[in-house]
Amino acid sequence: MQWSPQPGETVAVALAGLGLALAALVVDPVGRVLVGAAAVLLLALAARDALLRPRLRTDAEGVTVRRLTGTVTIGWPAVRARVRTQRRWGVQNRTLELEDRTDDAVLLVLARRDLGVDPADVAEALQAAGAAS
Repeated sequence: MQWSPQPGETVAVALAGLGLALAALVVDPVGRVLVGAAAVLLLALAARDALLRPRLRTDAEGVTVRRLTGTVTIGWPAVRARVRTQRRWGVQNRTLELEDRTDDAVLLVLARRDLGVDPADVAEALQAAGAAS
């Protein structure tokens, strides 16, 4: 099984970034800096989504997460998957936390945008495949 950002969302972010890049050409100098920075951020986000596919993958050995700094693999006996729900400014946000129980330094946090689906669904699939809760 594998999970990645939705391709439609990635394309929408890239198009918004291109639109802002074009808009930066016609605004005043101060606006050019602000709109240009927003364009660069959106284009970088779209590039990250395109390059790190699939973001989360499972196989017989365990769970593999692709990051900008490389991949992290956690074996099934050591992986712990849980969903954390937070409420900030009236908005409820769920994240999937993957923890290596043998190494306290490994904690991976993935949001719905990273996975393309609700983190609770991914946690259920991981727990059914052998992850601890």
